[in-house]
Amino acid sequence: MSNNDITIPFPVDLSNCNKEPIHIPGSIQPHGVLFVLKEADLTILQVSDNTFNLFGLQPEELLNKNLSELLESDQITLLKDSLDQEDLLIVNPIELSINLDNKFVHYDGIVHRSDGVLILELEPTKLDKRNAFFKFYNLVKVAMSKLQYASTLAEISQIIVKEVKNITGFDRVMLYRFDENWHGTVIAEVKPEYLTAYLGLHYPASDIPTQARKLYTQNWLRLIPNTYYQPAAIVPTNNPVTDEPLDLSRSVLRSVSPLHVEYMHNMGVTASMSISIMKDGNLWGLIACHHQSPKYIPYEIRNACEFLGQMASLEMAAKEDSEDVEYKIQVKSCHSKLVEYMSLENNFIDGLINNQPNLLNLVNAQGAAVCFHGEYFTVGKTPEPQDIQDLVEWMHQNQHEEIFYTDSLAQVYPQAEKLRDVASGLMALSISKSQKNYVLWFRSEVVQTVNWGGNPNKPVEVKENGSIYLSPRKSFELWQETVLLKSLPWKSYEVNAALELRSAIIGMVLRKADELAQLNIELERSNNELDAFAYIASHDLKEPLRGIHNYSNFLIEDYGDTLNEEGKSKLKTLIRLTQRMEDLIDSLLHFSRLGRVDLSMQQIDLNDLVHCSLDLLSARIDYMNVDIQIPRPLPIIYGDRVQIGEVFNNLIANSIKYNDKAEKWIEIGYIDEPPLPITFYVRDNGIGIRDKHFDAIFRIFKRLHGPSKYGGGTGAGLTIAKKIVERHGGKIWVNSTYGEGSTFYFTLQGMD
Repeated sequence: MSNNDITIPFPVDLSNCNKEPIHIPGSIQPHGVLFVLKEADLTILQVSDNTFNLFGLQPEELLNKNLSELLESDQITLLKDSLDQEDLLIVNPIELSINLDNKFVHYDGIVHRSDGVLILELEPTKLDKRNAFFKFYNLVKVAMSKLQYASTLAEISQIIVKEVKNITGFDRVMLYRFDENWHGTVIAEVKPEYLTAYLGLHYPASDIPTQARKLYTQNWLRLIPNTYYQPAAIVPTNNPVTDEPLDLSRSVLRSVSPLHVEYMHNMGVTASMSISIMKDGNLWGLIACHHQSPKYIPYEIRNACEFLGQMASLEMAAKEDSEDVEYKIQVKSCHSKLVEYMSLENNFIDGLINNQPNLLNLVNAQGAAVCFHGEYFTVGKTPEPQDIQDLVEWMHQNQHEEIFYTDSLAQVYPQAEKLRDVASGLMALSISKSQKNYVLWFRSEVVQTVNWGGNPNKPVEVKENGSIYLSPRKSFELWQETVLLKSLPWKSYEVNAALELRSAIIGMVLRKADELAQLNIELERSNNELDAFAYIASHDLKEPLRGIHNYSNFLIEDYGDTLNEEGKSKLKTLIRLTQRMEDLIDSLLHFSRLGRVDLSMQQIDLNDLVHCSLDLLSARIDYMNVDIQIPRPLPIIYGDRVQIGEVFNNLIANSIKYNDKAEKWIEIGYIDEPPLPITFYVRDNGIGIRDKHFDAIFRIFKRLHGPSKYGGGTGAGLTIAKKIVERHGGKIWVNSTYGEGSTFYFTLQGMD
């Protein structure tokens, strides 16, 4: 048995991994030294036992001494000044030096507070800080430029692993994404040809247990330069303040779990580094770096990697959220339509089944059934009536929540195995348990082949003497598992949409007399959910964005004297990029709120309104020398003055922006006479739009050009205009000839 095998004297299962106290190992990795200090006077309370190797002093010679006996007075002053900061992360690393045999040895000092003490870690460094900054800037600049133009999560993932490999030189760099059960999948990888590919492989949650994931959440980056190291013990073992083992959760030198060391050795890995990918404060994935020989990464380079990890986290979160927004909007729209259809029908079930959209569209199901007072009404692909009746009876006996959903019905209801073609997945709403009233949605089987990195079902081994010990898997070769009897999983917002529908149905069936009040409650709940989304976008996304923005400002402030004007200009470009991301978030918030603001309907003289818009845009009109044409007086309409003004603002501004002609003109007019619905238009002789993009331009954040071309922008203006026009009962569309110009039409209600 190897030194890293852990004999277990009690029954073993996967949960044992989760009990290992990896945050209090009692030792550190020996490429640096750790001091535990009383912050008030810098008395040394604990120290790692490798000080002789670095300073020529035994730990006993340092304990209970003042740090000033090791550091010069100017170094002590520098350290104390750094401790004035509430957030010590912004002062790391502190440039410290120690006089050894009349020669100053330089160290990166990394400080943090833990359990009432100050922890100072020193790593020897030979890195020229001036050169390190230029290298940091150049590497970040290249990576940011590439990330800016990535259009998908897959592109972002592949870019970030390549850039981390370029910065660090690790043999293998891969991006590992967690699913809802904390199993991981390698979604991007860069490596030399001679290494086995891990791309596309799955790894069980037990490979990175709960407490390890917690530490990855607390620390953006973790480095293990040599897995064959001899740990340096902490002396004394316990924290003198708490009389407990020293909590090293945030230590950069924290020693490594023996299980993890053996896991690395089984993979042929000698050095590793991980960078956390976060979303909404939760661990989304890891950038995992592997090397076959010892490899130390200086703190400054780790800082660059951590910065890229933060940027990648932000980009991925924004991309994932923007990809989901349109579908969430569709779900909300479908819910509203279903409520409307139910209110118009004498039988609410007809409103759910006989129109478009119907029950299937709400949650992307292949079949649905409404079970009401012993009758069954179906749409799409569903089980036979008797099978539905049996399923309802089982639900009545075994499920007691308002909603039940599973992507593997046969696991909990074995009779469903014969229904795999139509009902491998089930979502069930209980409308009234006493009367066995349900709404059921069905999803068919999706057969999947999952490629595991080794057999995930071998967490323990049995020795010849019969003893059981916990040891990581030794094989990481492809191990395939065919997954049957499972459907596509239900998304959280689909579940929420179903719950909202349940409330609406109950309102229709049980509280007819109070229908309006019930619908208002549902609307309020929907608004609260959108408000929660707005809070997430404005707080959880903006907070790290501001951190990156501030971090960039700190760089230009702290190192500005070392930069030439070109360098300063390029770093300011990085700051502008973060501002652009904030603009995207603001546009998303504005769009999400449009549907929840009551329209202030009034008579509007469009002549006055359009001239207000032209005044607002006058600087751009004059600068671009645009000829504005209004062939005839505009009519009076009925609508929300502010929102209709925003429609004209967006359309006119786009016509100004996307025009490359020497003699530019914009024509604003209408076609139909009042009192019919009036068709207005904004026409230009600009760059035009290809036919294939006519629909795409109205999708949020959809830009047909790079973010810096034609003055930039977020790509939300036309989406907002479309939303406003539709809220006024109108529609908007475009006709265009590429290279010659475009005409945007929209309809509004005139005055009688």
